[in-house]
Amino acid sequence: MKKTILAALTFITFQSVTFAQKAAQVQTVIDAEQNFQKLIARKGIKDGFLAVADPEGIVFKPNAVNINQFYGTIDKQPGKLTWEPKIARIAANGDLAFTAGPYVYQNSKNEEDKVYGQYVSVWRTDASGKLKLLIDAGIQHPEPEKEVIQDIKDPDASKAAAPNKDPFKGKNIILATDRQFNNALLKSTVGSYKEFLSPEGRFYFPGFEPMTGQDQVMRFVESQAIFITAETVNAGRAGSNDLAFSHGTARIKKGNIVSNFNYVRIWEIDKDFKWNMILEIFSAVEN
Repeated sequence: MKKTILAALTFITFQSVTFAQKAAQVQTVIDAEQNFQKLIARKGIKDGFLAVADPEGIVFKPNAVNINQFYGTIDKQPGKLTWEPKIARIAANGDLAFTAGPYVYQNSKNEEDKVYGQYVSVWRTDASGKLKLLIDAGIQHPEPEKEVIQDIKDPDASKAAAPNKDPFKGKNIILATDRQFNNALLKSTVGSYKEFLSPEGRFYFPGFEPMTGQDQVMRFVESQAIFITAETVNAGRAGSNDLAFSHGTARIKKGNIVSNFNYVRIWEIDKDFKWNMILEIFSAVEN
């Protein structure tokens, strides 16, 4: 009996050590973003996106549309697009990652002809293990007055778990978590962010520079007196069960004005194995 228990513990320990040794590095997704930017500079915006797009990848133009379908049917886009990852994570097994940060789009040589904003990119690996762009979202805001706080971390292998045999379980857990947050928003906007947003979480809203930290986000939603109703569309989770994403649609009411949005949320598991939202972006849909 003792030998059986010892063998089981040895196997678990071996699994944990092996998993930790194979943990991915966040530099992998930083490199993917930098290579993507080089493609944009060399081939242009259209061909750059087509070169890195996941077959199921989406971009918001203004509603969700397949990246390949959108860029495959438009003319080449002029102008210069640059960006810089300031926030980045990758799952311990490397199959899911994201970056976010500031971007600048310039459509002419005139230095005043610049559009500023923030982007969020979600990446997942294909059959060959290469990261492909799964979700691209962004907001615009005035020229920034402050630097974005950098938050780039390698995965914590202790939070990862062995892949589940049920391929749908991971996705269903994130779908349920996202819906729980949406249901909580109906009761209290401020209370929902207090419960679900990570203490260092980021909040991207059109027209505003990025907000960092639970307290700042809660002050913003309270001061703006906004009421959010949202509906989950899709979600996904890393095979190592430590990083996830979700996206959907939202209607935000402020006074008598109601506006439509798409949202993307990034979720990360904490040391107590609770899913926390570490980033949320609302992409505006023109009415």
